[in-house]
Order: sequence, then C-alpha cells, then structure tokens
Amino acid sequence: MNETMICVVGNVATRPVFRELANGPSARFRLAVTARYWDREKSAWTDGHTNFFTVWANRQLAANASASLAVGEPVIVQGRLKVRTDVREGQNWTSADIDAVAIGHDLARGTAAFRRTGKAETAVSPPQPEPNWETPAGEPDGTDTTEQRPEPAAAVA
Repeated sequence: MNETMICVVGNVATRPVFRELANGPSARFRLAVTARYWDREKSAWTDGHTNFFTVWANRQLAANASASLAVGEPVIVQGRLKVRTDVREGQNWTSADIDAVAIGHDLARGTAAFRRTGKAETAVSPPQPEPNWETPAGEPDGTDTTEQRPEPAAAVA
C-alpha cells in the first residue's frame, strides 16, 4: 500500500487531548514546525514559515503521549501524512494531519527520562476540556498553556 510516511521535528503547540473511544484510546495535539535559515545580512538565524500539523495517536501511544507531552516541548513525530479538505461555513479548509507511529522528545534540545509502562498499566490522563483548535496557544481563549508537571524522581543507581 502506498502511504506518505514523514518524520517531522517541531514543538508541541497545544495540550494533548486524550479520549477513550469505542475502538480504544486516542489523543491529538497540534505540532508547530518552523523552518530556520541563516540570514547573511543579519549574520543570525531567522525563523521562516511555520507549518502546523494535527498529530493523532492511538492505543498505548495515545496514553503515553498524553502523559508525557506538554506545550512548548520539542518533539520528533513519525507517521502517515493525511491531507484533508473540508467545507466549513462556506469556506474551504485544508488540514495536514499525521497519524503517528512514533513520538519522542528531541534530545538535541534537552534531556528526557524514559519510563517503560507495563502491559496492564496505562498512563491515562484525566479527561480535559476540549481546546479551541482555531486559536494559537497562548491566546486568551481560556486554554491553560502554563500547566506545570512535577519533576521526575531521581533514578537510584
């Protein structure tokens, strides 16, 4: 089967939303990918255009992503690209979605502490309100983008 597999490096733009559906757990979040280039005139790196993707995760990946990701964190997402078109209120909308196969923190920009989950154990987050997908993170829409997560416990050697 022909599928468009991609690997994207970017930042988590919205808090992951976890749902328990009839066919298993599902989570989604928005991913911001900004191209950077060297500006010779300014002798500095400059941000280019930002692309936004909706990342969909299913089953154990959904539970783990929901428990592990926060807004602003650098991540790498691999999955199937799905470009969808829709008509909403008379306007044509196009969205680029990624059905994720793997999601991980970008270790080129920080550190992470991996914790394996057991077969019976799932890292399920409590249900959270649906964010406004049309408003960028940090906008005054009531979406809390300052959620603090506890630091992981120190590993015992």
